[in-house]
Amino acid sequence: MPKNLEAVIDIKAAPEKVWNVVSDLKRMPEFSPTTIRMQPIGRTVHTGTWTVNLNRDGAKVWPTTSRVVRFEPQRALAFRMNESRVIWSFTLEPNEGGTRLIQRRDIPNGVSAFSRKAIAAGFGPEEGFEAALVDGMNTTLGKIKTLVES
Repeated sequence: MPKNLEAVIDIKAAPEKVWNVVSDLKRMPEFSPTTIRMQPIGRTVHTGTWTVNLNRDGAKVWPTTSRVVRFEPQRALAFRMNESRVIWSFTLEPNEGGTRLIQRRDIPNGVSAFSRKAIAAGFGPEEGFEAALVDGMNTTLGKIKTLVES
């Protein structure tokens, strides 16, 4: 059974600086090892914005779409993947040294049957797939930290 996943990193920068990077969804390919493209539809990102995405894992490439379901400047951004029903989010928490950035994958309504079958066929057992997702989340957060702190 798929489960919620989380990765956390502390960044020595103000939440506003971290937010400027996280909320620019077009930049996601700079940080995420599985994102080739994330294109918001419209001029600004806000709750309700749709995105068209292109993802990869090795030689496997697939399109997805998502919709922003939470947009709280300086605090939180979340988007629901339409195909799988999972919700990916970034939460920013001010702390003594700057900002704690949390990335999560939540599955409040379960993963769609189509996505579960595609994952099983293309990536193998869920445990391995989810471990790779957590590795990717940690990579994403590390790259954001490196950029924001430089």
